[in-house]
Amino acid sequence: MYKQVYGIIETLAPVHIGATAGEENGNLNLIFRDQFTQTGIINGSSIRGRLRADMRQYRQLLEVQKSKDDKIEIPPDLDENIWYGKKAVQGVPDGTSEALIKLEHASIVWLPVFCPGQPIVWVSCPSLLERYQRIAKISVEPPQEYRSSKYLLNALKSQSNTKDLANKQILFFNLGFITIDPPQNEEEQEKQQEQFEAYLPTRKNLPAIIVNDNDMAVIHDMALYRQSRVALEEDMKKAKRGAFFNVEALPEKTILVFPIAIKPTDKQWKPIDGTTEGDIYLGGLESIGFGHCSLTIKGL
Repeated sequence: MYKQVYGIIETLAPVHIGATAGEENGNLNLIFRDQFTQTGIINGSSIRGRLRADMRQYRQLLEVQKSKDDKIEIPPDLDENIWYGKKAVQGVPDGTSEALIKLEHASIVWLPVFCPGQPIVWVSCPSLLERYQRIAKISVEPPQEYRSSKYLLNALKSQSNTKDLANKQILFFNLGFITIDPPQNEEEQEKQQEQFEAYLPTRKNLPAIIVNDNDMAVIHDMALYRQSRVALEEDMKKAKRGAFFNVEALPEKTILVFPIAIKPTDKQWKPIDGTTEGDIYLGGLESIGFGHCSLTIKGL
């Protein structure tokens, strides 16, 4: 019987998880996406590889410190081969071992979207929230589509041009707008806010809104971070052949969740520098500022 825990990722910089696309995609480095909602994901192999590498580096650091100070102890559970399995060795039969940790992909819970002339808004949809509900075992039902948190309503009240003739709040996006119906009474507002706060894993005061599943893919594409990359010739300001491309990434402050299964064991899993939370780097382009994330393991 596996122990079920989960991880919360909050991006502290743009995160690119994907592969270089060919000419058929206009020389665009795309990110991995969920096949149903078409929203970005961080695949489990990327998370596993990073956690394995970080545990190995942390153990090697302690070994160096122990060589200088015998009082430093290296925890016996600090072994990446125990938790993530042994790698295959060429020529050695049956050299692999099963990992104690099973990691699935991380999906978006809340995605920050820029709204012209209005506050940044965190957006989600029922499908994404239902997955988070299943993973985190939340008993409160998720908010319905086109419902907004009171923090978003309060932020919009300060905008004099966001009300229509029916005194409804209007949230503008780059490619359209959403008309928000405020709660009918205080009781409904409190119930609605309880629902939102149950589904905000990192901060409870985000201006947030739920949209329909069919609208999430379009809004997601508006929110992605995009950047053009180029390498120049050494003797002139001219792009090298094949060295001009565009890259897309999940924006900073995106919140994601992924489930973790741990096989029965008497060992303690502390994947991030001997703890269960901290900063990690995921994906590519780390040398130019991509990939910085905060990771918290919950349920251990």
